[in-house]
Amino acid sequence: MPKSTYSREEMKRLSSLSPFELKGEFIRLAEAKQEDKPGQKGTATRTLLNAGRGNPNWVATGPREAYLALGYFALSESRRVWTADDLGGMPELRGSAERFERFVRTHPQLPGVEMLKASFDLAVRRFGFDADAFVHEMSDSLIGDNYPSPDRILTHCEHVVRGYLQDEMFDGRPPADNLSLFATEGGTAAMCYTFDSLMKNGILRKGDRIALMVPEFTPYLEIPELDTYDFDVVPVEASMFAEDGVREWRYPTEEVAKLADPTIKMVCLVNPSNPPSLALSQRVTDQIKEIVATANPNLVIVTDDVYGTFVEGFRSIAADLPRNTLLVYSYSKHYGATGWRLGVIGLHDDNVIDAMLRDQSQEQKDRLNDRYGTLTLEPEKIRFIDRLVADSRQVALNHTAGLSLPQQVMMVLFSLFDMLEEGQAYKHRIRSIVRRRLDLLLEGAQMKIAEDPKRAAYYIELDLLAEAERVQGKAFADFLKQNYEPVDPLFRLAEQTSVVLLNGGGFDGPEWSVRASLANLDDLDYLQIGHHLRKIFDDYIAEWKAAGGNPVS
Repeated sequence: MPKSTYSREEMKRLSSLSPFELKGEFIRLAEAKQEDKPGQKGTATRTLLNAGRGNPNWVATGPREAYLALGYFALSESRRVWTADDLGGMPELRGSAERFERFVRTHPQLPGVEMLKASFDLAVRRFGFDADAFVHEMSDSLIGDNYPSPDRILTHCEHVVRGYLQDEMFDGRPPADNLSLFATEGGTAAMCYTFDSLMKNGILRKGDRIALMVPEFTPYLEIPELDTYDFDVVPVEASMFAEDGVREWRYPTEEVAKLADPTIKMVCLVNPSNPPSLALSQRVTDQIKEIVATANPNLVIVTDDVYGTFVEGFRSIAADLPRNTLLVYSYSKHYGATGWRLGVIGLHDDNVIDAMLRDQSQEQKDRLNDRYGTLTLEPEKIRFIDRLVADSRQVALNHTAGLSLPQQVMMVLFSLFDMLEEGQAYKHRIRSIVRRRLDLLLEGAQMKIAEDPKRAAYYIELDLLAEAERVQGKAFADFLKQNYEPVDPLFRLAEQTSVVLLNGGGFDGPEWSVRASLANLDDLDYLQIGHHLRKIFDDYIAEWKAAGGNPVS
């Protein structure tokens, strides 16, 4: 294949963009090469294979069907109170459970009604809910006729979501302390609210030192650089290699030891990681526990665990360090629900952030009392989790804060689905999907990765330079560094094959690494992507040989 038409200077300039913005350039380039020949409509033969986006191409249909069935019941509750042309009333609490049972009996053919009944029965049985109160909260919330109350998260919703997190994020072994939740507009909002409120409350200040466990989801890299924060960032690098030269994407002890510096106020991690897609090892968790117990007891840990359900026996660091950890979770990837914008922030009631608020200077307390003084006569007693809610609506609109109620209902049904046998079967099915796609990609690329039981396999990050040195020696790797930009393989893939991957350097990973999402294309597409990646790699070897290189036999 020919080299890219882009010059090294052009590539270097474009690689300064966020990988998600650079992806747009790759897509434009890939689409341009798909155009029909002049005057010959329908002659384009290449298919755009965009493995740059993490949006999955599966959806959980069962809980969605239950949601739609609940909609019919909720409307019947509304029409029961007040019936006129296209006008109903607010559903009534008293007797709602009995009316729900009657609705189920009289609508046996309604799609989703059986799963809805199973989900509601499970909720009442497991959490000890008053049936009327639970059914009413769900039906009234789906109608969406009230402001969220409580604004942080609905009462029954919090119990159900907490149970889901205990099952899936804490491996069924939650800490004894209560986990309070704030329902947010996806993990995206959770991230923004967290950084904002930590600053607003003086837990973090402009220019503070924070650590990032890299490679990491790009927003965690880019937000700290904004002039609002201007944090002094310390990278904790996953730089371990296996004996055979394969990158393991694991954190050496000496890298994790950076967190012992008490000037580091916060560490952010994505667990399982993005892009390497590996859950944190127990060795690293234990080391961080020791650091918190000794050298840095006030370290705030922000863990984004959206991919945790893809790892068997996953256990969040929030379960092992509940006092120091703020948990971010989103339903988007597991349930194919990126458009629903469903996320939560979790914080245990006994936490270092609230302790630091209590220990602040009187001057700082007075400032914050002024900020939150319109909400209560005792603003000092407002917990950080509730300050997050107020800050999300600029305090003044706290009385209308909270996630849309129909969204919270969907969150409940997703969570209850996971607690059913059908939900567990679904979980294992989507795990097998991404693992099969990983195998096909590696088969086509003829590349090796480290075996790891904690691999989520939602993404894969391949270090092409490490692979070059492993299979052809250091001289070949040096040739690549001297003659090409690290993003050159991605430009070649887009231009010559209409394949779009992301640059791992944009996630603060090795510059010559590439990220592929294993979630958003058909299975055999990944075999094709692997073949194209192998061809690009072989082209480099041929160019090296033509320049006088001595390949390994």
